Amino acid sequence: MKKILLLEDDILLAQTLQELLSSQNYAVTAVHSGNEAIDLTYENSYDLYIFDINVPDITGIELLQALRDANDLTSTIFISALVDLNSIAKAFEVGADDYLKKPFFPEELLIRVNAKLSSKESPINYKHIEYNPQTETFKNSGNIIALGEVQERLLKLFISNIGQTLDKEILLECLEKPSSTALRVAINKLKQTMQLDIKNLRGVGYTLE
Repeated sequence: MKKILLLEDDILLAQTLQELLSSQNYAVTAVHSGNEAIDLTYENSYDLYIFDINVPDITGIELLQALRDANDLTSTIFISALVDLNSIAKAFEVGADDYLKKPFFPEELLIRVNAKLSSKESPINYKHIEYNPQTETFKNSGNIIALGEVQERLLKLFISNIGQTLDKEILLECLEKPSSTALRVAINKLKQTMQLDIKNLRGVGYTLE
């Protein structure tokens, strides 16, 4: 079972996220201050950190900087109401893997967690396709497939979340020049290239069935 450390000082939100992630068989420890998080990272090993930034004692950014300085390379997702470019840039500078802006749907965090932790899982099989998260390679009927960057990013998201509806905003982040039209074109191309059963739920998102 994958272990997640969640640092969030909004107790209600922390409980909601902990319940959702636990329902997906993740072992989640929730804390509400930076010092609590530091103590637990010294005593335990985790597969993923989810940190808010504005929390008591020390900020999530200061916490991650300290962990990276101590050679802790655990994957980290920031969740924050800070949406200015400086805060986002600083988060990635200190070693964040992802940044989710509040408010967000809890299910959106789950999608990102699944995609991140799938890199430590065994190969994922979908019909004739096999994805090896360790090497980040795809095989079609046993043969390695070469995909463009956009197609690869989209396919990784879909195959890591089979059966779940992916919000359009998440998928747009895979594009170099995001737009609704560009996303439709990219997904149609992916469907044709890989023979995927991707459904468009109008106004909601896309699902790989």
